[in-house]
Order: sequence, then C-alpha cells, then structure tokens
Amino acid sequence: MPFRIATFLVASVVFAAGAWGLGGARFIWLGAWLGALSWLGLDAWRGGLLLRALRSDAAALPSRGAGVWGEVADRVRKLLRERDQQIRQAEERLQEFLAAIQASPNGVVLIDEQGRIEWSNQTAAEQFGIDAERDLQQHLVNLVRDPAFVAYLASWNYSRDVVIDGPALSSRRRSHPLRLSVQVHPYAGNRRMLLTRDVTSLEQAEAMRRDFVANVSHEIRTPLTVLAGFVETLQTLPLDASERSRYLGLMAQQSHRMETLVNDLLTLSRLEGSAMPAVNQWTRMRALMAHCEDEARGLSGRLSPQQGHRLSFVIDADSEVAGIATELQSAMSNLLSNAIRYTPGGGEVVVTWRTLPDGRGEYAVRDSGPGIAAEHIPRLTERFYRVDRSRSRETGGTGLGLAIVKHVAQRHGAEFRIESTVGHGSRFALIFPAGRVREARAHLR
Repeated sequence: MPFRIATFLVASVVFAAGAWGLGGARFIWLGAWLGALSWLGLDAWRGGLLLRALRSDAAALPSRGAGVWGEVADRVRKLLRERDQQIRQAEERLQEFLAAIQASPNGVVLIDEQGRIEWSNQTAAEQFGIDAERDLQQHLVNLVRDPAFVAYLASWNYSRDVVIDGPALSSRRRSHPLRLSVQVHPYAGNRRMLLTRDVTSLEQAEAMRRDFVANVSHEIRTPLTVLAGFVETLQTLPLDASERSRYLGLMAQQSHRMETLVNDLLTLSRLEGSAMPAVNQWTRMRALMAHCEDEARGLSGRLSPQQGHRLSFVIDADSEVAGIATELQSAMSNLLSNAIRYTPGGGEVVVTWRTLPDGRGEYAVRDSGPGIAAEHIPRLTERFYRVDRSRSRETGGTGLGLAIVKHVAQRHGAEFRIESTVGHGSRFALIFPAGRVREARAHLR
C-alpha cells in the first residue's frame, strides 16, 4: 500500500511539474489531476490484464512485478500451483484406490439413486456379464435379470446376501456353473455399493461334504447290516459247527471291510493334513516293488484261487525316489490291487518301473481287464466313485484307492495318468519329477 501511494504521488507531482513548466503556476493543479488520472488508468489496465488472465488461462498470469497487482498475481499463481498439486495428489490417490479395487478378487459395483451403474471393477463385470465402460449409466436390473436379484435390490432390506446364478456365458467357460453371492451396502443417501463374491467352490465343497458323509454312512451301514443279520442268526438259530464257522467267516470279511474303509479314511486325512514330504529321504524302488509283488500275489490267490493272474514285474533301472516310503508304497499298492480286483482270473497284470530320457521316473500298472469308458476317467479319483459298484464291493474295494493315489502324487509333485479303452484294459502311471529320482547308491546294493 505505501508503494501505491508513493507511485500515485510521484505521478501527480511529475505531471504537475510538467504543467508548471509548460504553462505556469496556474496549470499545476491541472497537471496533478492529469497525473492522477493517468496513474488510475494504468492501474486499471494492469488490473484488467490480471482479471482476463484469471478468466481465460491462469497459466498466462503475468510474472511478478512491482506494485500490488504484481503481488496479487504472484500469490494467485502460488495458490493455483498448490491447488493443482492437491488435485493431482487426490487423483493419484483415487487411481490407487480404484486400482486396489480392480485387483480385488471380489466384485464391486456402484449404483446411483435410480439404480444406474456409476462404476464397476472388472471382476464384477465378468461375474455379471456386463461391460464396465459401455454399460455405465445403464440400469443394473436391465442387465442382471435374475428374479431373486431384482427382488433383493428392490427390497431395500440388505441385512443378508443373495446367491444367484452367474450369466450363461461365464458359466460356459467353467467346469461348473457360476454361483454369485451379492451383498448391497447403502451409502451417501440412496446410493448403493454391491459386493459380489464367487461362491461356486464353497457350494461345491459343501455338496462334496454332504456326498462324503452320505457315502461313508452307506459304506459302513452295509457291512453293519450284514453283521447284525449274522449275529441275530447265531443268536436265534441252532447251527452246527460248519454253519457257525461259515457265518463267522462271513462276519470276519465284513469287519475286515469296515477296518479297511476306516484305514483308508485315516490315510486320506493324514495326507491332507501333514507337511509336504522332504526331498532328502530316498527309498529304493526295488524294495517298494518287491513289497507290491508280495501283496499282489496274495490278493490274486484270494480273489481267483483257481486261475490266478499272470503277474509280471519289470524294473529297467535300479533307482531311488525321494519321498515318504509309506505314502509311495500306499499309492503303488493301490494301483496294483485295483488292477487285480478288476481283471478277471487268468488275465494279465504288468507292473513296470523305468527312467525316462528326461530323468523322470515312471511307475506303471497295465492290466487286461474290461477297460473303462472315457466318460468315467475324469471322475475316477473322486472319493467313493465307482464305475461298477457291485464289482467293487465283491472284490473288497472301498472306493478310496485312487483318491489316495491322487493325493500322494500331488504331495510328491508327480503326474498321475490314466489311459483306458473299453475291452482292451487300462494303464495307470505315476510319473515322478527328475528332482525326485536318482540312481540307487552303491552302498544300498
């Protein structure tokens, strides 16, 4: 302010002095008035330049100069720079926040008071079958027409979620139909945020749990029913020694069947809950194969005492496998016992161990049984899944053998292959990675 007063006075004095020099003392006041008006005009012009710059392009503000308008321009420029920096920071935070929501495995959709889409992350777009950009400002209920979802969105009672079927297009890309859990959360008045979650796996797990309980109950109930019948017979009927011995033998078979089932269930539970096997525990494959051969010949003699099976065991490399010996033995024995159970008497079962050119090791069991239809092969490793239930029960199978093999293979990083043709037998193979296979050490020979 003192500077403005000083410049105003200087302008007045200069014009007054000029007027006095040109016209004498009587023109001094006229010159002073002309100087004051000139100063006011110049000041108004500088103020106008600043206003025009602010209205059109703040970047065109004049650089700092003398006087109040220079100070004003400089301070406005600083404020604008700070505002722009705050806007950039806010935009960066917003983009980071949106990127975090985009990366979320759950879907997020924001809708306005009328139910129109304001924003959606890509997860929700894929789950609902919408386009995150093209469908902005579209009514969500026009795009997601599931009756349960439409009724839920219109109810304004969002204390619970609603589970709906995903769009047909998304479901066709998956092995199982898509199931979505949708929960709505109101905010900012009547705006709403939808959180979606893929619950397909959870529902499948729940269905598998129910099926598992039902299967276990059925598998145990059957031998228990037989045992109860034999016990009642022994209690109520007079039996001679031979009949009593026969009934007791059948009861022993049923109790053994239940014991085998419980042992297999415990094996599965142990496989799922224990730590991964180490890679520094080596087991000689020749010893595992010898144990499998003893079990196989005993099982073949019990199932087909007249004809038996033609069993062959071929080892083309004396190797060791890294892993837990009991688990490896369980998997190999299950594959071999399955082949014997499902191959009629007189049939052939060939067991081989070989090292592949890339260093991997393959344990394979090939049989001459009836074979398996292609539609059954993907489900063979499911618990209690049987191609022929009556045949499995006749031979004493529990329906858990291949499930155990699959878990052992996964824990040891092995590949489990199943090849079969109806009428031409089957081939089951475990292929161990090269890192778990080595040549047998000399001190073990």
